[in-house]
Amino acid sequence: MGYTDQRFDVNLSILFTELPLLERPAAAAAAGFTAVELWWPWIETPTPAQEELDALKKALEDAGTQLVGLNFYAGRLPGPDRGAVSVPGEESDRFNANINVAADFAASVGCKALNALYGNRVDGVDPAVQDELALKNLVVAAQAADRVGAILLIETLNKPESPLYPLVSAPAGIEVVDKVNEATGLGNAKFLLDLYHLAMNDEDLSEVIEKYAAKTGHVQIADKPGRGAPGTGELPLEALLDQLKKAGYEGYVGLEYKAADAAASFAWLPAEARAAR
Repeated sequence: MGYTDQRFDVNLSILFTELPLLERPAAAAAAGFTAVELWWPWIETPTPAQEELDALKKALEDAGTQLVGLNFYAGRLPGPDRGAVSVPGEESDRFNANINVAADFAASVGCKALNALYGNRVDGVDPAVQDELALKNLVVAAQAADRVGAILLIETLNKPESPLYPLVSAPAGIEVVDKVNEATGLGNAKFLLDLYHLAMNDEDLSEVIEKYAAKTGHVQIADKPGRGAPGTGELPLEALLDQLKKAGYEGYVGLEYKAADAAASFAWLPAEARAAR
């Protein structure tokens, strides 16, 4: 067991960000990784030109990297936004315009997991109205994901860093997962279990894994405090990932941490354990 027994991927929206987007897959490959994930790369638009989508596909393929996770349009991320599905008006419209674009791009590169960030609470809008809108949008997103053979991920964030985001506990995320699956009958909505966010919420990580491993579709890690690489903080990440594996989780573990020098930050993981298996 241990780190060498996991399937890791590099989040190219938080690591290698000193490089232009199209150079990041090759940088991950040069560090020994063959799997990557991305937040929606085009912050300004939910519907980039086909040439831009084709260029990213080519960059992934040329580097020999497999995209294993992609966010739907999520507003300004990094930035003040935390998704669009529950935000009425223009943002919800942008999310809807993005659904098939993101799903079709995922299909074109063999990506099987699409993450829909819920969105912040909006001043003056009834939370129940936002939740109703979110469910409606997530049902459409789940159907689009299903059309391309992918799962829909629902992510819990942390309250200190995302105070307006309503899903700041594992049970809150799971509740949305269950509601979406109930509404679609597809069963393809899954929990994105981010150990860093859950730790920042002071949740019992072992208990969360025990309860929800079966509903988990993707895992992300960073150490706490600081959101750095494993070993820079206090979280027993190796033991927690072992527990996940024993609980039956066989998916990817996304490296979603901050590092001034991404290539140097992978020292905790032996080079021969970096390629996806």
